[in-house]
Amino acid sequence: MAVRPKVGVVVSVFMLQYFIACCADPVFPFRNTSLSWDERVNDLIERLSFNEIVLQMSKGGAGIQGGPAPAISRLGIKPHQWNTECLRGVPMAGNATSYPQSIGLAAAWSPELIFNVSQATSIEARAKYNTNVQKGIYTDHSGISCFSPVINIMRHPYWGRNQETYGEDPYLTSVYAAQFVKGLQGDHPRYVRANAGCKHFAAYAGPENIPTSRLSFDAKVSERDLRMTFLPAFKACVKAGTYSIMCSYNSVNGVPSCANKKLLTDILRDEWGFEGYVVSDEGAIEWMDTRHHYTHSDVDTVVAAINAGTSLDLNTNLTVDAFMSMGKAVEQGKLSRDSVYELVKPLFYTRMRLGEFDPPEMNPYTKLNSSEIIQSAANRALSLQAAMKSFVLLKNMKTSSGLTFLPLEGGFIGRLAIVGPMAHNPEQMFGDYAPQLDPHHTHTPYEALRVRAHSTSYAAGCTDNRCTKYNSTNITEAVSEKDLVVVALGTGQELEAEGNDRKSLSLPANQSQLLQDAVKASGTTPVVLLLFNAGPLDITWAKNSDRVVAIIACFFPAQATGDAIVNVMFHFILGSNPAGRLPSTWPASESQIPAMTNYTMEGRTYRYFVGEPLYPFGYGLSYSNFEYNAVTIAPDQIKAGQSVTVTVSVSNTGPYDGDEVIQLYMAWGNASVPVPKLQLVGFNRIYIKAGDEFLQTFTITSEQMAVWDDARGFIVEPGTMYLYAGGQQPNQKTTVGSNILMGKFSISG
Repeated sequence: MAVRPKVGVVVSVFMLQYFIACCADPVFPFRNTSLSWDERVNDLIERLSFNEIVLQMSKGGAGIQGGPAPAISRLGIKPHQWNTECLRGVPMAGNATSYPQSIGLAAAWSPELIFNVSQATSIEARAKYNTNVQKGIYTDHSGISCFSPVINIMRHPYWGRNQETYGEDPYLTSVYAAQFVKGLQGDHPRYVRANAGCKHFAAYAGPENIPTSRLSFDAKVSERDLRMTFLPAFKACVKAGTYSIMCSYNSVNGVPSCANKKLLTDILRDEWGFEGYVVSDEGAIEWMDTRHHYTHSDVDTVVAAINAGTSLDLNTNLTVDAFMSMGKAVEQGKLSRDSVYELVKPLFYTRMRLGEFDPPEMNPYTKLNSSEIIQSAANRALSLQAAMKSFVLLKNMKTSSGLTFLPLEGGFIGRLAIVGPMAHNPEQMFGDYAPQLDPHHTHTPYEALRVRAHSTSYAAGCTDNRCTKYNSTNITEAVSEKDLVVVALGTGQELEAEGNDRKSLSLPANQSQLLQDAVKASGTTPVVLLLFNAGPLDITWAKNSDRVVAIIACFFPAQATGDAIVNVMFHFILGSNPAGRLPSTWPASESQIPAMTNYTMEGRTYRYFVGEPLYPFGYGLSYSNFEYNAVTIAPDQIKAGQSVTVTVSVSNTGPYDGDEVIQLYMAWGNASVPVPKLQLVGFNRIYIKAGDEFLQTFTITSEQMAVWDDARGFIVEPGTMYLYAGGQQPNQKTTVGSNILMGKFSISG
């Protein structure tokens, strides 16, 4: 016989079921997809207590104490991990496809390539994130809010972080920055695949540790250099739609970047219209006090950061950070609640655009699956293409037959020697901030080249890249009686990386001796030099030696290193005809290098360089030959504020199909203020079949013609503007061999 429950019990059970179904997870307005973004963000913020807001702004990472931003269970809000890197693949997050380091991608001079790499990185990051959310994983590097790209200017050859940049030119860096942001974030009208975070704002370009620490360094920068060199790429990032900017460790003219209202509010928000969030570099908030001595308490530190415009503290795994003093700052009348509320809004707006508060079925990016995407065939193919495109052929001597030494003919080498500390050094060929090394998809130069040789001898010669312990006997024995000797030298992140500046242009310790020993002991055998570095190296001896028949600057190509080298040396597949160009000037001597701590641009980069470099910015050889036929400028007379269109005709007159990097430079004829000697204003990497012609069109905007006047800001002055079109800079002693065309136009007031 069934027992009938009492009426009161029935009612209680019914009410409990109703509460669970209807009230435990209510549809708050911030989850209502029919409302505007602003309405939803405002509704969410209004539901948070001040202490909850403080925690959201304090937990930007890193470590288990520093992040993630905590869940708010009563609103059904999950944690969010802000600390993720996406520079060229997803690092520190398990298996992922790795692409060449940024400096190598810059050497490709290809807006299309950086877009494709950024897009592929973003897709893998989102796929990983989907898996992580399903498993409740919110640890460092598990998210889709990326601290990438790095768009600082490579202004000094010794800076440890040169490898993370896109080189020394503000225009090239600006183009790459915009393409990276667009590739990473995707083009969905509602959702962002992964959000970009352009860094490090601003005037952060060394030192790391020599001669002083980056954590307390004060960059003394003129307004002209700030506006014409250090800021343009960040403006391009904002224009491209980045959701985040990271403020840097250093001070700028006495004010720490993360407390710099001029940078973070006056310029970034008021001038450029940035509406996203500013996150500090790791520890930069606390170090305003302890390193810069700009503030003297946590309260004053958080007041300075918030009032300048910093939304998020990426602290150093602190349980209690400076941002947690917001409450005290408000109580003491030093900080307004409204300021705090305004700065937390971009954090939740970003999360909304990532799709966190919408039904998953509405967001196509939630369907990305790690098992189908990570190290996919398409991504591995892109990694190989990117590596090949990043190589810069610095030297390629002609043989007795009149042909250049490279590409190698026949597909095989008889007796091969491959020597040097970078010949078989997989960890060091990836560079800093690289995805996890996957041995199944990674081949070193030695591993790839030996497959193409009937016999191979290998010797590292040094125990590591520092090469302080050198065994010359191993080298001389390995190179004896060979048909080809390949020498692989360089730095790796062991010698140049974040926190670690170089001390000179020289090859490390005994590496130069290793090269000379290999040349001497190999008799008349041709020697090919492979270089793995970011900052320039003094290879004058190799450049001048008749025995070193070819030199390739490889940078840090990552997992496809060996396969890319084989394909380029033998010219096996489409894309293996080298066309990379140097993204930085290689000085001929240390006397041409100003002091690291001096932030004037005088004497720095091709724009202000004095003297003859070893290799100029924009230099790189090809297996083919190119001829520039004509340049047309329309109109050739404009008024200030108008644009001009430039069309360049170029033909492939050589024996091979291949890419050419068309470069367009501008010079001011009669500026009334200091300006660069030359300025890159257009470039593109295009494929031309042998015998074919290509027409490339560029638009030079009035913004590119403008110069900085301290009294009036950016102005376009009347006068003559000179243009140079070709595959290189004009007026260089070391040339690629093709011609350069010149034109001009005039500007009236």
